[in-house]
Amino acid sequence: MTKDHYPLDGVTVLDFGQVYHGPYCSFLLAMAGANVIKIEPKTGEHLRNRGTGDIITLPFAMLNSNKKCVTLNIKSERGKEILKKMAKKADVLMENFAPTVMDRLEVGYETMKAVNPKLVYASGSGFGRTGPHRDKLAMDLTVQAVSGVMSVTGEMDGPPLKAGAAFCDFMAGIHLYGGITTALFEREKTGEGRLVEISMEEAVYSSLSSNLGIVYTSGEAAPRTGNRHGGLSLCPYNVYESKSGHVAIICTNDGHWQRLCKAMDRPDLAQNEHYKKNMGRVKDMDKIDGIINDWTKTLENNALDELNDKFGIPSERIRDLVEVMNDPHMHERGSLQRMSHPEMGDIVVPHSPLRFPETPMMPLEPSALIGAHNDEIFGAWLGLPEDQIAELKDEGVI
Repeated sequence: MTKDHYPLDGVTVLDFGQVYHGPYCSFLLAMAGANVIKIEPKTGEHLRNRGTGDIITLPFAMLNSNKKCVTLNIKSERGKEILKKMAKKADVLMENFAPTVMDRLEVGYETMKAVNPKLVYASGSGFGRTGPHRDKLAMDLTVQAVSGVMSVTGEMDGPPLKAGAAFCDFMAGIHLYGGITTALFEREKTGEGRLVEISMEEAVYSSLSSNLGIVYTSGEAAPRTGNRHGGLSLCPYNVYESKSGHVAIICTNDGHWQRLCKAMDRPDLAQNEHYKKNMGRVKDMDKIDGIINDWTKTLENNALDELNDKFGIPSERIRDLVEVMNDPHMHERGSLQRMSHPEMGDIVVPHSPLRFPETPMMPLEPSALIGAHNDEIFGAWLGLPEDQIAELKDEGVI
């Protein structure tokens, strides 16, 4: 059975997202069928301008597919008036500015709720809309620092490190998406919108579960564990050398360990009573890691791939991003797609990880030029006459 619609068909989103956090949230909304109207200042949002010259960045192209791009100066009175008219027709307004920005511009939640009681108003920030840290500046790096993520990242005897990926921003975007869809579900029953807010710091806390386990049992700050398990309670769990790179291997249960012993052709290890249970292996972690590393150093890539494919051991080679961008599995599933972008040429961009298998995947559209949809949105959708649109352009409102 197939369905000819997407889950969020008919939902209109006013998107004030900037950089990663907000734009990823609205990207997920767009790929689920929502009509996302990206509202930018005349100079464009920050991520659009991070490139050199007039060329946008790849991250902007990745996060802004399938959105209608308009410009609107909401610092001007006429800009505020137009935004309120848009809010009357919209279902969601999403922003990830600092918590006081929209209120200071007189277009915050209470104002918009009065304009449209059915509006879901979604706000993402570093530390939330309340609390003593509300007004602190927050970026992915600083949230990794203050949340404890950096304290547990790196080698045990080395300095704290950030995660290579900007995961605080993206986890925040995912949580904001979840909050919006939850509020839309409630609105179906009550007919009323509500305020939704998320904090980047709070969004990442639960990802520290393994590390927090050490704090609970020891009463002390968790150590950095390098590539080992954050709670130092699984073995093997590490990254090992190979002939041409590295491989990650993890045994989450004793069955995995027995399969690894078979792959290594080490029946003596498999039969060792001390190592049959995970806790026994944890006590001898250094020795076991050394045995595995001596073995993996002899292996080529095809043998490393067999660990998972043939023996059923959770393991993968460490791939660089060139390999990942060209991964045949992800391209066959459509999760990565090649497109000809009007500003960047041939690029690889992601589709949404959310799948709705009864409906064909939404075709990816390139991120639009700044203000590309001004006439369509302000004219055809909002209903402003041509002469008024021309006047707004002359006044610098759009």
